[in-house]
Amino acid sequence: MRFFFRLALVIPALCLPFSSFSQKKIPRRTALPAVLKEISGMTLTPSGDLWMLNDSKNPPELFRFDAEAGKLLETRRLPVPNRDWEDLAADHKGNLYIGDVGNNRNARKDLRIYVYNPATENLDSILLRYPDQKEFAPSNPRDWNFNCEAVVFFRDSLHLFSKNNFDGNFYTKHYVVPAKPGNYVAELRDSILLKNRVVTGAALSRDGKTFSLTGYIIGKRFGFLPYTKASVFYFTDFKGSDFFHGRQMRKRLPKFLIARQYESITQWDDNCWLVANEGKKPQFQAVWRIKNHKKPQSDDAATSGLSFKSK
Repeated sequence: MRFFFRLALVIPALCLPFSSFSQKKIPRRTALPAVLKEISGMTLTPSGDLWMLNDSKNPPELFRFDAEAGKLLETRRLPVPNRDWEDLAADHKGNLYIGDVGNNRNARKDLRIYVYNPATENLDSILLRYPDQKEFAPSNPRDWNFNCEAVVFFRDSLHLFSKNNFDGNFYTKHYVVPAKPGNYVAELRDSILLKNRVVTGAALSRDGKTFSLTGYIIGKRFGFLPYTKASVFYFTDFKGSDFFHGRQMRKRLPKFLIARQYESITQWDDNCWLVANEGKKPQFQAVWRIKNHKKPQSDDAATSGLSFKSK
């Protein structure tokens, strides 16, 4: 009897560390260092490394970050230019895909995605152009929908999602290119209308069953009052890579006075995702933990289909 009594005291003590570890959560908000003030891309690799990058006017560097401890672990400078790096994706082999596809003026003819393996340091690139762009830039600014800040890897392809301009029709176009070095004309696959949102980031869950987009709007009420909103859109129950043809749920992202400029998203675990915002005073760059989707959308319905008519 004395043996069983002692055993009853020992077992909880042995289990405590493991129980505490399994319940450990990433903080709701994790501050980023100053070097990541203009964070624009973020992805979690299969090995558990969280990589980040900054957009244009910054050095061509990748940052490995510990989101639980809030520490910068490593900085990698690559021997290629950062013309306008906008998003980061990873495949099952550990390759990183750096989307140098930012195109605010809609005039670039050198769009590319760098393929980099942190383990081997192999570096290559994918050149691409859009099949529906005939002018660089389009003569009508309302047709400026050839900017891109959102890229995901799925199976053997890279999927790009355009960022419409605020004077456009809020359609996001879905393009596809092979995930291997070469020079390609992207395939225009689909489009979706996200009312009052332009797309700034994309991610796919590890099981390929949940697709997410971040988006925001900047405007003015009464001609002078700043007005912003930022959201994450979850898509589920789609087939293959027909992401826009699934059920949709929209979740408002945290704000402070006005909505933060969220530009990247990645899945952290089965229960939550991470989103990151740029640092623009009085707001500071940070990573946020947000809950997973729970139910299909109910507000501001989205329309899917290949239609790009202006407002």
